[in-house]
Amino acid sequence: MNPSRNLFLVGPTGAGKTSVGQRLAAHYGLAFVDLDREIEQHTGTDINTVFAIEGEAGFRQRESTLLDECSARDDVLLATGAGAVLDPRNRELLRARGYVLWLQADVAQQLKRLEHDTRRPLLADVDRRSRLEAMAAVREPLYRDTADLALPAARGIAAICTDAIALIDRHWQRLPLPTPAPTA
Repeated sequence: MNPSRNLFLVGPTGAGKTSVGQRLAAHYGLAFVDLDREIEQHTGTDINTVFAIEGEAGFRQRESTLLDECSARDDVLLATGAGAVLDPRNRELLRARGYVLWLQADVAQQLKRLEHDTRRPLLADVDRRSRLEAMAAVREPLYRDTADLALPAARGIAAICTDAIALIDRHWQRLPLPTPAPTA
């Protein structure tokens, strides 16, 4: 949504949403919110445990509830989980409440970035390449549909941030803070 007070990041697992999001939030003076960390704080456990106990459906319900809550805040940079776009209502909320940047990453980049990562329940005990390719086939059209801007993957986090700031500065119309009503 343009203009907007909020900036939202979507993209595949390993695209750098958390790392880039923290830097962009600092640059733009926004509160940084990582949706997966919000879920962990609200449940008191990690994402893997939520998946183990409630399955993906239970996790997605929690994700949608907290996405609704977090996206309703003002002056926030929200880094979504990679699968948040699967729910049509989530896509609608993201488009309506903020300016959405899609951080792109191809499967080869994801594999490299996630090589030692054991925290992703959908990538546990599977052929990661096949799983990432299957997720990309489903999710890339949803990212495209949701995003105001797409940022092709760059060499590293610093380069992604530099590219993101240049792109955002050209396109995002940030709403100013509301002026308080005069008191009599």
